[in-house]
Amino acid sequence: RTFVEFEHSKERFKLNAQLGVESAGTKTQVKNFDNNGGTPAAMQASDWIKANQDFAFARINFDIDQKLLVELASSINFFNYSYERFFPTAIASQQRKFSNQLMPKLAASYVLNKTFSFRASVSKGYSPPTIAEVRASDNNINNNLQAELGWNYEAGLRYNSKNNRFYANANIFQFELQDAIVRRLNANDTEYFINAGGTRQRGLELETSFWILRNDISLIRGIQFRSNYTFNHFRFKDFQSGNSNFTGNKLTGVPANVLINNLLLEFKRKIYVFAQHNYTDAIPLNDSNTDFAKKYHIVEFKAGIEELKINKINFELFLGINNLFNEKYSLGNDLNAVGNRFYNPAAGINFYSGLVVKL
Repeated sequence: RTFVEFEHSKERFKLNAQLGVESAGTKTQVKNFDNNGGTPAAMQASDWIKANQDFAFARINFDIDQKLLVELASSINFFNYSYERFFPTAIASQQRKFSNQLMPKLAASYVLNKTFSFRASVSKGYSPPTIAEVRASDNNINNNLQAELGWNYEAGLRYNSKNNRFYANANIFQFELQDAIVRRLNANDTEYFINAGGTRQRGLELETSFWILRNDISLIRGIQFRSNYTFNHFRFKDFQSGNSNFTGNKLTGVPANVLINNLLLEFKRKIYVFAQHNYTDAIPLNDSNTDFAKKYHIVEFKAGIEELKINKINFELFLGINNLFNEKYSLGNDLNAVGNRFYNPAAGINFYSGLVVKL
């Protein structure tokens, strides 16, 4: 990555401009074998793949009176990959080039006063398929995958109290995605990927933090409450898979609501107690929305001492409990699994402890 930069400042106006280029490449050799009790046996496939991504970019930032910040940016993206197959049938080296993509961005933020600020942005995104998607575990090289494209719109408001004890942040967004890359599983559990129309992803993000108590003289030095909430209204758009039309269905693998609350208590001598609650809504497990992972509540607890000195050596000691109420739930679900084998049970209640030596 290399770029040139220009800066200009005059009274209450500041300008920063950048012009540059960036290049990245990856090389991957993939070999698959039969599994003989954990020992590689007969070879199934052998491939070599190289991906190259280059782009040129330009960006201009304006700062007016330390209140209005404006960013104008754009980049042009060049992507291609080369591949060669050695086994089971040799295929000479071939290259696939993707259409060049122009990706503009406009963003602005305005400081209303010492506590409030507002921001908004619109940008275009581009995501070509990864090597793991082009050459998935089904041992085939998929030259039909197209890059994902989308427009993202965001707006947000931030509040920070003058004494820094209360903070709140709200953000709304809409992302229009085209040619979404989705995962599929074969009957033998090998995976492959396809483009399946698009998605419309609308949502709301809320974040708050409040120091209920902060002082340096009492037994309890601080009590902080934090909360994060996300609402996802993600739907398939123009999504056709074979003879099935999933347009309007919920996006696979995305819960509609996620709420995380935590409480931190700080005591003298750097002793702390931390508790967290995580609520996750039901998760659609297939594109047809016929199966869902159940909603769940997870409670975690952790306590420790950040500074424990023994013979001039500092230690940190902690212990904790995960899944305090032994909730039964699934993590890392296999989406669109053949035979409805979606679930991967998560650990029940479990305990941990640790010791950190600070030299």
